[in-house]
Amino acid sequence: MLNIAIITDDPGWHGKQLSQAFAARDCLTHYVSLTDCRLQINDHALPVLLPGFEYQLPDAVFVRGVPGGSLEEVVFYLDILHALKTLGVPVYNDGRAIELSVDKGMTSFLLQNAGLPTPPTWVLRDHEAAQTVCAQQLAAGHFLISKPLFGSQGEGIRRIEKSTDLLWLTSSHGIYYLQRFIECEGDGFYDIRVFVINGRAVAAMRRSGISWLNNVARGASCDSIVLNSQLADLAIRATRTLQMDYAGVDIIKDHQGNYIIIEVNSVPAWKGLQSVCHIDIAANLANDLLDRHVQQVPACLALSN
Repeated sequence: MLNIAIITDDPGWHGKQLSQAFAARDCLTHYVSLTDCRLQINDHALPVLLPGFEYQLPDAVFVRGVPGGSLEEVVFYLDILHALKTLGVPVYNDGRAIELSVDKGMTSFLLQNAGLPTPPTWVLRDHEAAQTVCAQQLAAGHFLISKPLFGSQGEGIRRIEKSTDLLWLTSSHGIYYLQRFIECEGDGFYDIRVFVINGRAVAAMRRSGISWLNNVARGASCDSIVLNSQLADLAIRATRTLQMDYAGVDIIKDHQGNYIIIEVNSVPAWKGLQSVCHIDIAANLANDLLDRHVQQVPACLALSN
């Protein structure tokens, strides 16, 4: 029987769904927080210690969440994921994919560099320069979004609509991430979440917000949509660019009818999407991890006697 570590601080609904999906494949699951892991570099122990895996590493790791924290803490969490992969443990999504997506500035750069449509974005340190960017964009008739460089579920996001809003311009530990606000086609506020697994767009939904912020965690409603080839292609290319096994790709259609990628999440929630689609997302995730990564790997590293 295989042992799977699910990396999360809050198992909740998603942890239960994954545990059931892995159990259907005759796997045992264990919830593990990266805050409780450690490196122990000596001659008589496993170099990476996960709670519940003191004598043998897991057969695979499913990354459901990475805690926030200081730069040192985030680097440490990523070190754990990198080390596990180096030791031959499949990590899904791995540390590299997390690195490329957890930092919104690098995500925006990589998407634009790959020729994918993404909003004009500025990432800078100087406060006066950030104010100048905002003033120029407002004068040109564009709202801006100020986001934490690291963050999720709409936390810490502000929309800058007028010059007095510059008083609320706040940095993320000294760094300003500013992105042009894209107004969606039609009335109201909505975007499209496309869920990608192993280079295949498996499901999508329209998220309609009660305000300009469309996160389900912020009260947005969900409706199933049929994926067209253009949406699927953009989501797949974005996921491939960021080297992810699976991802939630957020896309908006502007007033000119153009699709624009506004976010790529390497640890996406899918509770809202599951409520409006017919496929079992957790089962698809578990099957992809096991079928592509686990059967081909050697036995996990065990503690030497």
